[in-house]
Order: sequence, then C-alpha cells, then structure tokens
Amino acid sequence: MRRVIAIALAGGSLLGATSLGGCSSMSWDMFKSTPPTAQVRLESNPPGADATTSLGPGCKTPCSVSVAAPDAPFTVAFALPKYQPTSIPVNVIKNAGDFTTPASVTTDPNPVFAELQPALPPKPVKKKLHRPKRPQPAAAAPAAAPADAAPPPAAGSAFPDPNAGKR
Repeated sequence: MRRVIAIALAGGSLLGATSLGGCSSMSWDMFKSTPPTAQVRLESNPPGADATTSLGPGCKTPCSVSVAAPDAPFTVAFALPKYQPTSIPVNVIKNAGDFTTPASVTTDPNPVFAELQPALPPKPVKKKLHRPKRPQPAAAAPAAAPADAAPPPAAGSAFPDPNAGKR
C-alpha cells in the first residue's frame, strides 16, 4: 500500500512540476489589488448639462460616474447650449485602510454642483448706413466787381490772387 501512495505522490509531483515548468512568465500581477475607484455625483442648475471629467468619464446631469482614483485633483467641465461653460476642481482624498477597515477614496466636493450662467447675447453689429453725399449747392454768381479793382486772375493761373478771400 505504501508503494501505491508513493507512486501517486510522485506522479502528482511530476504532473505539478511539468505544469508549472512551462509558466516561466508567471506574473505576480494577480496578487495586486485593483486600483480604488470613486463614485462622483454630478449636478447642475439647470439640469441636462453635459458633464465631463478630465479623467474621461462623463454624463448628462444629474448623474453619477465612477472614476479611477487619481493621485492628483481633477476637474469636471459643464456645458449646456445658451449657457456659459464652467469647470469645477475636484480633490481626491485617499484613506489608507488597516487590518480592520478597507482603504477608501472620497472626493471633495461630492456632489459636484455647477450653477450655469446664461450666455451673454452677442453684441449687435452696427451697420454703417451708406448715405450718398449731398450735392454741393451751385455757387452764386459773383457780384460785379468795382471798376477800380484789379481783374481776377485767369482760371487755371499758376499764381492765384492772394487777396481773393479779403474782398
């Protein structure tokens, strides 16, 4: 009976050795825990805004998203037609667990709330009215010059009369 048990144990050992022998690339990743995630509630006034985290996930408010807890703060951008877009910073608070409590991740603020302001109407474009220039009134016929006055210079003269405006 001892021989049967010894042969069975040897066969089991041989089987286990050959099955593990091919696993030279065995990874220790299976022993790592998954990264913690945080559930973040997103709300806006008015509701229905597109909320997108800088980490990727997004939804239409009011909603909740689950994000992998980053090591640094992230932002949530809110956008809604006819409203000014806004962005809210979010801090990540990691609480290391101990033997009795698991590790936890919280965000501040939670819920993330955005008060969206109406977009300012575009400034009206002032159109310049194209007004035709008014025709200049025809100059009145010059008054008769006194007899002792010098004759006016010829039209197109290279030397205009210096006293023309004083008479």
